[in-house]
Amino acid sequence: MRGALAFDIGGTRTEIVFQAPTPPTGSLHVYDETTRSLFGSGADRWVAIPAGETAKTWQSVESVLKRCADLGLGRDDWVIGVGGGVVCDVASFAASLYMRGCGLQLVPTTLLAMVDASLGGKTGIDFLGFKNLVGSFYPAGRICIDVSFLRSLPEREYNSGLAEVIKTAIIGDEELFSLLEGSQREIQAREPAIVEEVIRRCLSVKGAIVQEDPREAGHRAVLNLGHTFGHALESATGFSGCTHGEAVAWGIGRSLAAGTRLGVTEPRFRERVEAVLRLYGFRLEAGTGYGELAPAFQRDKKKRLGRVRLVIPRGLRDVVLQEVSPEDLAAVLQGNEVRK
Repeated sequence: MRGALAFDIGGTRTEIVFQAPTPPTGSLHVYDETTRSLFGSGADRWVAIPAGETAKTWQSVESVLKRCADLGLGRDDWVIGVGGGVVCDVASFAASLYMRGCGLQLVPTTLLAMVDASLGGKTGIDFLGFKNLVGSFYPAGRICIDVSFLRSLPEREYNSGLAEVIKTAIIGDEELFSLLEGSQREIQAREPAIVEEVIRRCLSVKGAIVQEDPREAGHRAVLNLGHTFGHALESATGFSGCTHGEAVAWGIGRSLAAGTRLGVTEPRFRERVEAVLRLYGFRLEAGTGYGELAPAFQRDKKKRLGRVRLVIPRGLRDVVLQEVSPEDLAAVLQGNEVRK
């Protein structure tokens, strides 16, 4: 097995190891109801939150903080999040608040959490119906990745993670994009060697970006490719109409359409990316009204001076932040990709 990865993120060293986790002493395990039943039998100090996006609430964070206090944990003790992106977000946010910051270890159990949510230090909960409106930056000290966890992951959840893999390949790894094109059968069969390579490549891309820009002051914003549209769709559907990955994949498609309308994205490149998204089963159809998504657009964290900014791909490893007018957003959402 190849060795660990490590990144310095805002002064915190994050070590990523590809092995079964070894819990440090003085720790509290945070699960959701699913991961507790699958992986929680060996932990005697734990708390479980509900499963799913609807668990990203103050109540979930408070339940973790209360358990930390009940156990008498100190600043040098550890919160260990074991689960998908929701558990990673809630556990990390709670750790950032407890005694103004205690130890944090993450054990991602979904592909999406392994390639994206566990690394980078973004924590958050949904608030007032909007995705990740409240949160903090708090990188984990250690991330343990065990690809065997993916064997039991439902197909839809596994595929959801592949949307973030495709996004990462577009942003920063041409070889990964070619791997996605040529090895779809092996990737979807979850062959351990190729899955680990995919995860390592994604973490290498994201780690380099967040190490350079830990608090999203500049270049890190490119990691949000597909997320402005995707988060808006999730908010508009009450976080129940699609998975996060399905929303991001759809958002990448709409960002490509916006790029075509604005003359930023070459049609041939767009066709190549859309072919890969469809290869992995993602739907890209337009038809969602601007009025449904406008409230979420207005709370997008990339917005500047009231203007929505999209991450738009021009080519592989070539993405830009582009201001987009409400008129262009509305047109792209309805499939009108030609400016008059």
